[in-house]
Amino acid sequence: MPEASPRGTYLVIAEALRKEIKEGEPLPSEAALMRSHTVSRNTIRRALKVLEADGVVESAPGVGWRPARSGDRRSLDERMVDVIAEDSLSVGDAYPSEAKLCERFGASRTAVRRVLAQMEGNGLLATVHGKGRTVRALPAPATRP
Repeated sequence: MPEASPRGTYLVIAEALRKEIKEGEPLPSEAALMRSHTVSRNTIRRALKVLEADGVVESAPGVGWRPARSGDRRSLDERMVDVIAEDSLSVGDAYPSEAKLCERFGASRTAVRRVLAQMEGNGLLATVHGKGRTVRALPAPATRP
């Protein structure tokens, strides 16, 4: 990349990888991605973490990264918001713990915490320290094509 991206190089790489994966291309190794994008391993890993949080790729111990096998193509954000409806939660009900969400979605604690922070910022959840998170508001019905 000849010049720095205003969006963040790792986000540009993440979008390029997302497009390649959607087209059915195999995911190259981190080393190959470093060479093709002329960036550091850290930049590649940040891009892969973005895709992991969105459920596009998954880490495979001993193998590296691969496209996610799950048939559910919704982003982690969408899936975690949908927990409220799927679990029939009402305002004031306890929202599942970080550990349960990590297990349920096969996501890292960092990715889950990022989405929880977004949900709190959007007014969907409230945190009571020492007691966990509760549903503060119900999400607006999604209009999906």
